[in-house]
Amino acid sequence: MLLLIIRILYAVVSAGAIAAFVRNTESAPPFVNEHPLLCFFGLLILSQTLTVLDLLIYRKRIEMISAIYFGLLIGVFLSFLLTLALEPILEVTGGKAALGWRFAISSLSTAGLCYLSISLLIQTKDDFRFIIPFVEFSRELKGGRPLILDSSALIDGRIAEVVETKVIDAEILVPGFVLREVQEIADSSDKGRRTRGRRGLDVLSKLQAIPHIDVDVEEFDERDGQKLPVDEQLIKLAKDRGGRIITNDFNLNKVASVQGVDVINLNDVASALRPRFLPGDQLHLKIQREGESHGQGVGYLDDGTMVVCEQASDLIGKETDAVVTSVLQSSAGRMIFARPSGVEPGPGDQRSHGKRHS
Repeated sequence: MLLLIIRILYAVVSAGAIAAFVRNTESAPPFVNEHPLLCFFGLLILSQTLTVLDLLIYRKRIEMISAIYFGLLIGVFLSFLLTLALEPILEVTGGKAALGWRFAISSLSTAGLCYLSISLLIQTKDDFRFIIPFVEFSRELKGGRPLILDSSALIDGRIAEVVETKVIDAEILVPGFVLREVQEIADSSDKGRRTRGRRGLDVLSKLQAIPHIDVDVEEFDERDGQKLPVDEQLIKLAKDRGGRIITNDFNLNKVASVQGVDVINLNDVASALRPRFLPGDQLHLKIQREGESHGQGVGYLDDGTMVVCEQASDLIGKETDAVVTSVLQSSAGRMIFARPSGVEPGPGDQRSHGKRHS
């Protein structure tokens, strides 16, 4: 609404200024005096081309505008310096030839240097942050690059739990084409696909409700990639924004890695965080003290993890091989329950485990 009011005011002010110019018969050119209506509407249409351009360029980014702004300033300044440097040579020529050369050099150098400056700044905008009228070097932080979510990561849902742990502090981007893909799955006639799609939308809502993370659903310019598959659009977007892709798709993971795009696979993250020991695994430890329950012995692994070993109270001070029976993982840490190798579970083992878990 505010933009609409500004555009209307701009049109009214332009019309008033053009009308005043056309009605001023003393300073207006003869053609304007002879065809006032034609000049009025012609100039009015010309002034409104800016509004049309504003409407056509629907996505405007401050870093692009700032890069153009600084590029023009640098180009004009360098052109001015070049003209000053060549001034002694032009003075030797003298006469109209000097004026002609000065005009040609000034025009060509201004246009060429402005183009080169703008092109260079736009191509290196990720290395700088241009905010009019300041220039700031962008920080090179490994965790600062945006994370781009794939539809498989949204539907999987574990990304919300990872974000809630505050291990991720980078911006999370959900491209518009990924959101549309999830919506299409949610609108599917197949019940299973429909459930998965709705789960993805619920996970996105959950992510947006987390206060310590920025989750942006952006509509990117897809004119260059609108005929490409979603996976290729994701890779292209990651290259343009210098971001990383979060996915569960094995094929996307491989293709993106081959093209030099960093990928975070949630399955790999889960595998890296799984317990070192699972039920049935063998471990070697020294029983150091008696446990809280009768017959228990307590030992520690090299990383400090406590191991509660059933039927091992008589092994205090000795080293023994044990078989893992269960693993208790919580935010307070990890605890492993085991029993000595070759010893069958006693009648109190299950009660002890239940007491520990409770």
